[in-house]
Amino acid sequence: MAGQSYEQRKTGTESAAEASEELKRKKRMKLVVYAAAFAIFQTIVILVFSLTVMRIRNPKFRLTSVTVEDLTAAPSPVSFNMKLSAQVSVKNSNFGHFKFDTTTIWFDYGGVGVGEAFVAKGRSKARSTKNMNVTVELNSNNIPNNSSLESEIKAGFMALTGHSKLSGKVQLMKLIKKKKSAEMNCAMLVNLVTRAVQDINCR
Repeated sequence: MAGQSYEQRKTGTESAAEASEELKRKKRMKLVVYAAAFAIFQTIVILVFSLTVMRIRNPKFRLTSVTVEDLTAAPSPVSFNMKLSAQVSVKNSNFGHFKFDTTTIWFDYGGVGVGEAFVAKGRSKARSTKNMNVTVELNSNNIPNNSSLESEIKAGFMALTGHSKLSGKVQLMKLIKKKKSAEMNCAMLVNLVTRAVQDINCR
């Protein structure tokens, strides 16, 4: 009886030890699973962060609206003078502000320069659009006599283009600074009869 009781106690002790060891093994497995899940979650967060917040894009520089303040145009002798008031925008889709330098917008007719407007240096806040107003005076002094200007004035419409390059730096979290630039290429049509600018198309 004593021997049997001893064997029972020994078996019970071994079973308890095995159960304790199995419990420890399950806990270790849980810790491994939790650690792996946390590592995957961290990787996803870092990947999303790098693809969104840390991805620095070029801002967009556009002519958003143009108003004719003054205009004189004559088919003979061929000439024009006009004063335009334009709103330009700097759209910054980055998570850091874009600090840009002074630049010039050149206005052309048929590839010939007819005037220029100056844009002062400034800053476009993170994920926002900064609007600015500029004034420009245009004239036909540099346009050759063999151009199509006479026919356009007689038809009452004049095609103009505006182009520029805005250079600056995007700053993220006061630590990362990266040079970026935005190019403007806009075409527009001036209605000489109604003195209105229409069909502004920028790319």
